[in-house]
Amino acid sequence: MNPQKLLAKALRSPDGLRFAEACALAKAFGFAQARISGSHHIFINTTVQELVNLQDVGGKAKAYQVRQLLRLAEKYNLSIGGTS
Repeated sequence: MNPQKLLAKALRSPDGLRFAEACALAKAFGFAQARISGSHHIFINTTVQELVNLQDVGGKAKAYQVRQLLRLAEKYNLSIGGTS
């Protein structure tokens, strides 16, 4: 799915985002998957001090984690494509 459409979907309904879509959105914001620890998929971005943690629960991403990703994107003025 187009990253702009993913962003619109996440803003509209963070609880309706599939895990794969949440991962794609994180990558579109310039995050890279650093490691997996159990069900936790940890993403990093060199311009962001915080980590992004996403979990796959029955194919869906946890809504609060999607909201955290969106808040980080806003806080650090990240845009789709990974540039700030």
